[in-house]
Amino acid sequence: MNIYRVLGFSTRYLYLFKRSLPRLMEIFYWPVIDLLLWGFVGIYLNKHQGATPDIIGFFLGALILWDILFRSQQGISISFLEDIWSRNLLNIFTSPISQTEYITTLLFMSVIKLILASTVMVLLALLFYAFNIFTFGLALIPLAANLIIMGWSIGIITTAVILRYGQQAEVLAWGIAFLFQPVSAVFYPVDVLPPFLRVVAWCVPASHVFEGMRTVLNGAPLPLGQVLIAALLNIVYITVAILFFKWNFKMVKKKGLLARNGE
Repeated sequence: MNIYRVLGFSTRYLYLFKRSLPRLMEIFYWPVIDLLLWGFVGIYLNKHQGATPDIIGFFLGALILWDILFRSQQGISISFLEDIWSRNLLNIFTSPISQTEYITTLLFMSVIKLILASTVMVLLALLFYAFNIFTFGLALIPLAANLIIMGWSIGIITTAVILRYGQQAEVLAWGIAFLFQPVSAVFYPVDVLPPFLRVVAWCVPASHVFEGMRTVLNGAPLPLGQVLIAALLNIVYITVAILFFKWNFKMVKKKGLLARNGE
């Protein structure tokens, strides 16, 4: 074995990080997210020892609802990546299909994948832990709908970034949703967060959804105010996401980058 060849190839891989933000994010991103998320969970459990009647229900409900958001985003991002992996993207956009029709197709595929994945999670939660997500009643509909729309917004933005920067940005398809997790109050209430992060959290639709989830699990009615705020924020999110996609698509066509992603 030649140590110089090993060092040479190692240097080659290190140079990849020099001008690749997604690769740098992959190194630092997950440790920071894990530290923030589980650190705040620990703070929540310490502050509310014995005050939470059904901690398993709280966590399972949060996990299932979070998966709805995540699968909504993944359904869009992965479907788009499949077109890149199959070298079919250029063929798609030289066909008569419009941007709006293509995005609508991705949304439709997202719903199908979401239904299949959620069905498995709900059945396993019921079978292994006797947790029935349908105990939320009709409150489940607006809660899930808001998470789906937020997931769509993240998925469309992810797709736009990958379209613009190519396959080096593919890592975002698996990680960008988790950027929102620490400030989405998934496993703990917003009041656990430091003051400056609370301001950020209240600007995220998911935080209002998960606060509403905990309210329902505590036996109180669904807080319609929280649901309404989440819906209004989602209107802003989905509008910005679609405009961002259209702007990036225009730039990609102008710079001739579509052929790079499609061949």
